[in-house]
Amino acid sequence: MLAQLSIRDIVLIDRLDLAFEPGLSVLTGETGAGKSILLDSLSLALGGRGDGGLVRHGEDKGQVTAVFDVGAGHPLRGLLRDNSIDEDSDSIIFRRVQSADGRTRAFINDQPVSAQLLRQAGGLLVEIHGQHDDRALVDTEAHRTLLDAFAGLTDETEEVSGLYRTWKEAGREAKTHRAKVEAAQREADYIRASVVELEKLAPVDGEEDELAEHRSRMMKAERIAGDISEASDYLNGQASPVPHIASLVRRLERKAAEAPGLLEESVQALDEAINHLSDAQNKIEQALRRTEFDPKELERVEERLFALRGASRKYAVPVAELPALAARMVADLADLDHGEERLKQLDEREKQAEAAYFETARKLSARRHNAGESLAEAVMAELPALKLERARFMVEITTDEANGTASGIDRVEFHVQTNPGTRPGLITKVASGGELSRFLLALKVALADRGSAPTLVFDEIDTGVGGAVADAIGQRLKRLSARVQVLSVTHAPQVAARANTHLLISKGFSGDDKSRVATRVETMAEGDRREEIARMLAGASITEEARAAAGKLLAGEG
Repeated sequence: MLAQLSIRDIVLIDRLDLAFEPGLSVLTGETGAGKSILLDSLSLALGGRGDGGLVRHGEDKGQVTAVFDVGAGHPLRGLLRDNSIDEDSDSIIFRRVQSADGRTRAFINDQPVSAQLLRQAGGLLVEIHGQHDDRALVDTEAHRTLLDAFAGLTDETEEVSGLYRTWKEAGREAKTHRAKVEAAQREADYIRASVVELEKLAPVDGEEDELAEHRSRMMKAERIAGDISEASDYLNGQASPVPHIASLVRRLERKAAEAPGLLEESVQALDEAINHLSDAQNKIEQALRRTEFDPKELERVEERLFALRGASRKYAVPVAELPALAARMVADLADLDHGEERLKQLDEREKQAEAAYFETARKLSARRHNAGESLAEAVMAELPALKLERARFMVEITTDEANGTASGIDRVEFHVQTNPGTRPGLITKVASGGELSRFLLALKVALADRGSAPTLVFDEIDTGVGGAVADAIGQRLKRLSARVQVLSVTHAPQVAARANTHLLISKGFSGDDKSRVATRVETMAEGDRREEIARMLAGASITEEARAAAGKLLAGEG
């Protein structure tokens, strides 16, 4: 239920904090005091259309905050969880900031949300009904939802919806498979030839990169092998300096004895040179062996790369995707070879799903027809007291199996006949604004709390009626308030007298500033209520007779 409403700088309201209680709360006040501003503010907080004109003159922005007490099992909590919004608290807080430039920002539990999500969440908590704004009756899909709620058919409706999804999914799978089989049949020869070619080629994941790297290594080795071989020939062939240096060392060693101290260092240096040259010979030999490769291996690698890249061009896919292409073509060929049998199975499954859907949908339809009669009787029972004694309310159910949907095979519409001899028609097209509001009230009473938001707001649905009809409206609002929270903007003293909470809306100066007017809301004490109801009865000049009549209304004697 709505627990609190805080408004800042919206139209004539500078600062207002209201607390609401369960049961029936009425808002009364003179015309122009600002009753509609309260409803506009609540609508804004619930995701209604924003407008920069709502911001109080002279301010940059306005703000509305609505706090709701929401039970643990309420569908709103599931919606918030699905959108990653914290909902651990017992209260859920809606907040809307309206800027004077027309922009708005929306929050739920202080987390930014879209206006669409705010509107969706608000619709689960509050319904606002007025003479010219009965959105619950405008959408004929809502008529079916209300009938199902009245009859307690929620589980059956969900079952039909699930069977419908299963049927349609089976149909989509059969259609997709049929298209694949037909396409495969048209390309059968091509697919078979391609499968043979790709199986022979046998591409492997990552093969192109490995072959390219292997070829690069062999080509590099081929380019430097000549220079290494030339160095090896020089160091190891006839032109090698090693034998000459070795012979020279031996001669010098023989002469060293003849001239002590003269040649020893030279002989040692030449010995070291021979050792270094020998080491170089070994290193060159090792490098030469590493550059050795089979030219046929290079040729084989290049031929393999050529074959892979040729297949890549032919099938218009990267080489890396050739293995996957081969697998798909094998699967396509299998679909072709076994597709007819699989298609028969899918078609049979679709037929079974269709039969299950229609069997359950027909049962649901029968229950709706029975419930439609009961709902019409319940609504009709409320009409005489609402000055609609000559009207008829009908639940028109059109069953059309050719156009089954997730909600079943029925189109449900609420029709009315406002006077004998007139043509019945869709309720929103036949009933006037006042009649529409009273039909809605009768429908809500018949439904009790089924198919209803936990808070119902009625905006002047008693306009144009008085006396016994206004009293009947008050009685029904009171009955509704035993099951859901009801807020009613009213001019009827008979309605106001039945309230649990009476809020008086007035207009006065904003504090000490005599140049600005502000709307004020006062929760009336029991003693003050009589005076307000007397004003509603008598107008500006309140008489003792009006006070006495007001007392009788409050005592339930009016």
